[in-house]
Amino acid sequence: MARGKGKIAPKPAKQDLPSKVCPVCNRPFTWRKKWAKDWDQVRYCSEACRRKKDDTP
Repeated sequence: MARGKGKIAPKPAKQDLPSKVCPVCNRPFTWRKKWAKDWDQVRYCSEACRRKKDDTP
């Protein structure tokens, strides 16, 4: 099965990806392909932290 011509571009190193700090758990999290379209609006590292945001004062 042919995959086309040329080489597949290498993935960027994880340390080269943009990152943010979650305001709920204060842990850093890095960019994910899933968030590519709306990285500027991403605030929380997980769905669990997004739900907990209302519990924090």
